[in-house]
Amino acid sequence: MTTILALDTATTILSAALVSGDRYWYRETDSGLGHSELLMGLADSLLKGAGLEAGDLEAVACMKGPGSFTGLRIGFSAAKGIALALDIPLIACSTLDCLAYPWSPWPGLVIPVIDAKKERFFSALYRGGRRISAEMDAGAGVIGESILSYDELALLTGPEAPLFLNRLNQAENGALTRLPARIHLDPLYRKGRARELAAVAKETVIMNNGKGEVLSGPEYLRKSDAER
Repeated sequence: MTTILALDTATTILSAALVSGDRYWYRETDSGLGHSELLMGLADSLLKGAGLEAGDLEAVACMKGPGSFTGLRIGFSAAKGIALALDIPLIACSTLDCLAYPWSPWPGLVIPVIDAKKERFFSALYRGGRRISAEMDAGAGVIGESILSYDELALLTGPEAPLFLNRLNQAENGALTRLPARIHLDPLYRKGRARELAAVAKETVIMNNGKGEVLSGPEYLRKSDAER
């Protein structure tokens, strides 16, 4: 049995999940930028609801990016602190992988998008649960052209999916403005992905014989404004 606490702080939707064996517990809140005040409370409520204590955890997971610079740092710091205190593995998973994960059976492309500000998005293309493109930090037009290169059904997911579609509608390229008609919108696009993070982390633990990743911090696709 593997008991994992998963913390998703990569977007404005804060979520936490707990998996123990085949059972899952989940909490989320559309908290804006209040992750630091709410995160540990969510984690505590999950453990209490499951009748478990922190010492029962066998691993902790967080998003490694892309996503909000501040949110990722909060999640990684909390997960690293728990891992060190309990001497358990830390598993850091791609945010885009977790966004696409529940749509692995979709018969076509899956495109998760995260608002990267400055009229750009973090994204990648998936098929059958596997990433088939590099992670992108690009405008809607560039990502749209990548989607156009495949003549397949497409599903769009992620908290800023409607914003992405709106940007496509404003594109000067006529082919791009017609693209939204080919794209299906995930009805649960604005949802936390801690449950999916827990599932991906569980698979990672099994494949790596219980070992986590050794990371100094989140992995960003670009430098923060302060670093620039």
